Amino acid sequence: MTAQWQPVRRSRTHELVLESIEQRVLAGELRAGDRLPPERELASALGVSRSALREALRVMEAIGVLVANVGRGPDTGARIVRNPDDALGRVLRLHLALGSYDLENVLEARVVLERSSFEAAARRASEEDLAEAQTLLARMREAGSDAAAYNELDTAFHVLIARSSGNNLVSTLTSAVRESVRGLILRAEEASADWSSTAQGLDAEHAELLRLLRAGDGAAAADLVERHIRGFHGALVRPEGTGTA
Repeated sequence: MTAQWQPVRRSRTHELVLESIEQRVLAGELRAGDRLPPERELASALGVSRSALREALRVMEAIGVLVANVGRGPDTGARIVRNPDDALGRVLRLHLALGSYDLENVLEARVVLERSSFEAAARRASEEDLAEAQTLLARMREAGSDAAAYNELDTAFHVLIARSSGNNLVSTLTSAVRESVRGLILRAEEASADWSSTAQGLDAEHAELLRLLRAGDGAAAADLVERHIRGFHGALVRPEGTGTA
């Protein structure tokens, strides 16, 4: 980092600190893995208070582009990272709770994203990806009546397929959308009158999805995953039923 840090205007100070750091990222002067200068030094260079700097750093942590380690030693301080999945999921979950989007919006977004990812995964998924998916399915069957464990593995399966499609953004968005309704899905699972039968039905569909991926039949996989999502996630948006996918 050879360029000198420049003082920023004092109005809306933490936002201006964010802009200054963002400009360096866009210019390629800051990359994932780089450390920011020590807090006292950076606040002085930017001409802002340490409280304003800390506020900006907290925002960056919340959006998944910075991690701050406290204490002493070579690993302390703030470091630029790439961790969008958890951050986007957290933001989307809050907006869903606040009513920015409704469950129907989330349902349709899942359908679009997962049709795309399953179709692409049928062409691009590696043997390692498919083997990992098979392991997740086996663990889902072993989860039995443990709805929480099943929910976690189910999410991992769908996110793995999105990742194996070769499109990192689709993978991140799929993870965020699924994370936004994880709690609703889990409550629906736990409230199911016959969770064992429900889980068996889901297991059968997951197994068929994986078979279609192995066969390279992306169109059929896309159609099945849409029915899979609408059949169980769709129940969340219908007053008369509950379910999961």
